[in-house]
Amino acid sequence: MLNCKQATALMSLGMDKKLGVLQKTSLRLHLMMCEGCRNFNKQMQLLREGLRKFPQQDS
Repeated sequence: MLNCKQATALMSLGMDKKLGVLQKTSLRLHLMMCEGCRNFNKQMQLLREGLRKFPQQDS
């Protein structure tokens, strides 16, 4: 069973690369039971979507 620190690390990792079956399953089980991590996951998704819409600046 994942703790919250491990779950948030997997959420972050999952935004950059594909998670394995065991990682996905463990994360889903944790999210079913942990409202705080569900909220964190929603916030991460909103931030990511917002940043995608933000115009890129050339250096």
